[in-house]
Amino acid sequence: MTTWFRTYYEDEDLWLYFEADDGGWAARQVEVRGQDSRPATAASLAEVLHLRDHADLAAMSRYERQFGVLAEGRMEGWQDQPEAAEISAAEFERLWTEARRTLGESA
Repeated sequence: MTTWFRTYYEDEDLWLYFEADDGGWAARQVEVRGQDSRPATAASLAEVLHLRDHADLAAMSRYERQFGVLAEGRMEGWQDQPEAAEISAAEFERLWTEARRTLGESA
């Protein structure tokens, strides 16, 4: 079952939002800086895998500079993180759309 949740990294003043797939892997990730509410990451596993399989290292580097780096590994233990909470799919989509628009314009 797909889950959507958020956590907060106080040391970096960074909100992290995840869409995790049935296996607990990050399918999409949005990071938003707390200080200015500006998106820092909006990365997608499907896009990363497509680039890995069909493009070169330079294309992957451009993607990561523009959209950030997707978390690796299973999203285990997120419930124990500060400010952790499940969020709705609609809330994640709103954040995703806004972050992609912002980061896409910064390219």
